[in-house]
Amino acid sequence: MKKHYKVVGIMSGTSLDGLDFVLVEFFKETKWFFKLISSSTYPYPKKIYEKLKYSSSLEINDIKSLDKFYTIYLSKQIKKFLKKNNEHEIDFISSHGHTVLHQPSLGITYQVGNLPILAKLINKKVICDFRFKDIEMGGQGAPLVPVGEIKLFRQLNTFLNLGGFANITLKNQKKIIAYDICPVNLILNILANKINKPFDNKGVIASKGKLIPELEKKLNNLKFFKLKPPKSLGFEWVKENILPIFETFQNDSINDVLNTYTIFIAKQISFALRGRKEALVTGGGTFNSFLIREIKNRTSCTLVIPEEKIINFKEAIIFAFLGLLRDKKQINCYSSVTGAKKNHSSGNIFLP
Repeated sequence: MKKHYKVVGIMSGTSLDGLDFVLVEFFKETKWFFKLISSSTYPYPKKIYEKLKYSSSLEINDIKSLDKFYTIYLSKQIKKFLKKNNEHEIDFISSHGHTVLHQPSLGITYQVGNLPILAKLINKKVICDFRFKDIEMGGQGAPLVPVGEIKLFRQLNTFLNLGGFANITLKNQKKIIAYDICPVNLILNILANKINKPFDNKGVIASKGKLIPELEKKLNNLKFFKLKPPKSLGFEWVKENILPIFETFQNDSINDVLNTYTIFIAKQISFALRGRKEALVTGGGTFNSFLIREIKNRTSCTLVIPEEKIINFKEAIIFAFLGLLRDKKQINCYSSVTGAKKNHSSGNIFLP
């Protein structure tokens, strides 16, 4: 029986900073271990970035057209990464796709780039579309990373990811709980864009602002932040609930709005971390020094910040692993996390 697997994992997050690629070797002794062989981020060209940025507003037929277009684009990027790593024999590709729609309460989730044609275009086995089955089983379809966190990063029991959204995984004695906390880089980048910056580098702009109490109060009053898990967020929710709040503070400086939203994030996260001793922190928001400082000021939980490659590529590594578990028909989705009827093995398998 095979013990070593080489898998390419691909992740595209809501921050739209590009496609994250990893080549990971997994091997099993009594437990799973991994070695990160290669990693690359391919930034989205402006044309693709714009298409994805506004994709949640499209009609379903236009989303299907985008799906075909994006799948072809993705196949070219995969070929580029495989060429770069052509000395390795790859077992299969495991891809998250890019989330366009995520409204679990309506039984809707749609990730573009998960069409069967992808396997034929790259002439490799592809495992993808990990959320759909969970939604069908009554779950949130998210978060999906806890299985990988628990099995690959066993030394810790709390995991905080600061991406487009902040999500947390809490391993307790009896069960694993995970959920989305609040939007992070998705909002911070939208605000930075208003002053023609792609993002607020290290949180410098936010650090120069001051708190707007009324804005913070309105954010705290949103119903989502009072809900118990399982719960997850999508861009549609942000458009409907958070962006209209900012519209009413257009006369305030972006520095102040960024400052207030960053402090809001820090408070939400410190609340989620209460009672925890230490947490592994990953995702692009880890580089936001102001945000990290504000979280540290509000929690006794030690923030464990790993090497840069793990910060940047943990989710891609985990999606490679979720594909491996699916390939072996092993559980890769926990019902205690998503609210699905039962634990299950999720993902489509496409052959060339």
